[in-house]
Amino acid sequence: MSTPYLLVDADDDGEGLPASLGAVAEQGRGSLPFALLHGEALVACAAWAMGEAGVDLVDLGTPWSSVVAADEPFVLHDSLCPMTPPAFLAACVREAVEIGEVVVGVRTVTDTVKRVEDGVVGETVDRDAVWAVTSPLVLPADVVAALEGDGGPAALSPGLDLAELVAALGRRGPVRHLEAPSEGRRVSSGEDVEVLAVLTRPR
Repeated sequence: MSTPYLLVDADDDGEGLPASLGAVAEQGRGSLPFALLHGEALVACAAWAMGEAGVDLVDLGTPWSSVVAADEPFVLHDSLCPMTPPAFLAACVREAVEIGEVVVGVRTVTDTVKRVEDGVVGETVDRDAVWAVTSPLVLPADVVAALEGDGGPAALSPGLDLAELVAALGRRGPVRHLEAPSEGRRVSSGEDVEVLAVLTRPR
């Protein structure tokens, strides 16, 4: 079950952000998280953004029981969305805490999408109803605690694929979508990294 998009002010300064823990997912993504963007590895860019957003980073190997004990929201940031602005990360955390629901960053789909039934290409899907998971994925403290018996997000999706996690969490309760800015797009190739570099080139 999902609720509609919310637009976030890109100038949100993160003031008053609740304390939160988080991690940057890079496993299961090949070598791309270590590609360079503006002279830094993608995973380093993502970690920097988390720090700027006020999220305290923990190692992904940290026992989930320790994360639960902190009684704070947990932010999972994808290293393949390295230029997601800190203000957007902070806004997602704030929204998750305020509404007590899982929050995920998404982008609208621009490619043409067709339905396929029995191997036959059918009608075009309305793109306004289609979205792509980007980053971050924020779990409020109550959801963090509820996942303790399951071993946390890594147990729901061993590769910490955010789209898989959103699907699994959506079967448990509501997931709120926040529309990410264009620089928060997910990269899947070296060519995508080059495009993102141009898009986010310092002025």
